[in-house]
Amino acid sequence: MGFLIRVLVVYYLLINLITFVAYGVDKRKAIRDQWRIPELTLISMAFLGGFIGAPLGMLTFHHKTRKIKFRILIPVAVILHIILIIFIAVTVH
Repeated sequence: MGFLIRVLVVYYLLINLITFVAYGVDKRKAIRDQWRIPELTLISMAFLGGFIGAPLGMLTFHHKTRKIKFRILIPVAVILHIILIIFIAVTVH
């Protein structure tokens, strides 16, 4: 496995873990009526690579599942990253 691929794998693992945890933290803060993570930050994390952590966090913590912008934008992030991963897999030998 090439260096670029290893870096991408580590990046995707970390950003997805961070994204998943962020959804859990935000849900906990919502329950406790504390300062929250901005919605733009949660959505941006999915587009920055947390495309697995975001939907898993939403489902696991039952968080933001009714918000229309999350129901639309998170699947868009998933689709974009799947396309990106396929493109990288096809072009990098």
